[in-house]
Amino acid sequence: MSEQQTEALSKIAIVDGSNVAHSSETGCELRNIHLVWEKLEEQGYEPIVVADAALRHQIDDKRRYEELIDEGKIKQAPAGTDADYFILMFARELAASIVSNDRFKDRMNGFPDAQERLIKYMIVNDEVVFERRTSRR
Repeated sequence: MSEQQTEALSKIAIVDGSNVAHSSETGCELRNIHLVWEKLEEQGYEPIVVADAALRHQIDDKRRYEELIDEGKIKQAPAGTDADYFILMFARELAASIVSNDRFKDRMNGFPDAQERLIKYMIVNDEVVFERRTSRR
């Protein structure tokens, strides 16, 4: 993907909810999803959170997590399926960025442009920092 194509990406960001929730050293936290969501909105993105069905059993605040699913704020992949496929497909169809620290190596054949869509992140002391690459290393 060229720099012009990267700039042409929509302002939609598909958030790898499971990856973001598990980015804490203390466990699987809904707060991480909330922090990333807020930071994306601050930067003018429309976040769409997609998570594995298993996350509902791992997340720290199960009640609020279920509410967010019911409200449509978190999209849950069907049970027994890998959310990565849905994340990558939605990103392609919506010309969206992907917020994840996953490299999606097992999906590169079907989604060769995924690396150019990635926005890596770190959360430290409730602050979110994004890294966007305009070209491969």
